[in-house]
Amino acid sequence: MRALLQFTLDLFDPPAPAPTRTPQQQQPDQPATPLADVLSRVSFIHPRASREVVLGNARVAYEFTRGKRRTIGFVVGAEGLSVRAPRWVALRDVDAAVVEKSSWILRKLSETQQRQDRLEATRIDWKDGVSFPFLGQQVTVQLDPHHAFDGVGAVLDATANDGPPTLRLALANNATPAQIRDAAQAWLMRQAKRIFIERLDHFAPRLGVRWKKLSLSNAATRWGSASADGGIRLHWRLVHFRMSVIDYVVAHELSHLRVMDHSPRFWETVESVVPDYELLRRQLKDEAVPRW
Repeated sequence: MRALLQFTLDLFDPPAPAPTRTPQQQQPDQPATPLADVLSRVSFIHPRASREVVLGNARVAYEFTRGKRRTIGFVVGAEGLSVRAPRWVALRDVDAAVVEKSSWILRKLSETQQRQDRLEATRIDWKDGVSFPFLGQQVTVQLDPHHAFDGVGAVLDATANDGPPTLRLALANNATPAQIRDAAQAWLMRQAKRIFIERLDHFAPRLGVRWKKLSLSNAATRWGSASADGGIRLHWRLVHFRMSVIDYVVAHELSHLRVMDHSPRFWETVESVVPDYELLRRQLKDEAVPRW
């Protein structure tokens, strides 16, 4: 009976205090991280990350490099955060700079991730019946193996019931996604060249310039460029946008034939033919272009 009573007391008595550590064994007090914060923590991980930091509720693994520069630089791109510092800056100072810049870094990382999510949501699944934008309007792909369309491989049919136009491709019903994509791209590039020439010829006289050569571009980061010899390069995928946006880019590049920089005089030149260029410029930046 005495043993049973002692067992019961052992169950309900508070546990014995932990052994006291020596000063060498004691650890500094650190606040415990709430489980909810750990579970809700977001992560931004650069594929070439070499350092990592926790900023607010975010785990940020960033690419760190050293180079010939005077200050610590921060770049947020599609892959994540990149930090570059002079060779003489201590790592603790780099860490402090990242923490000091945390609000800007987290905002840019969040904005970039949201943009990437929007882009991924627009990825085209190349198959019969898929849709994509052409001049700001959705076009539906239809495989039509019985027609060659006079050798051009595709034709755009407007519908009578106010539905989206149909791009009929001269492909077999069992065409692969790559074949469908390539046929649609070939048609879009033909349309791009035709439309760009038309708009270049429209704006050049109004700006008092002459363009000499048009090249279609597939650049990763630029919609267009101009050279002093009158050469114009325009990204063929501009035809996904409305005509007003295309006009802005065409006028922008032609304006460079008068002013080869982005000075106030340049923007005044653009504004002389496209008064709402600032709005169109934002649309070009903000609107998601389909992923191919």
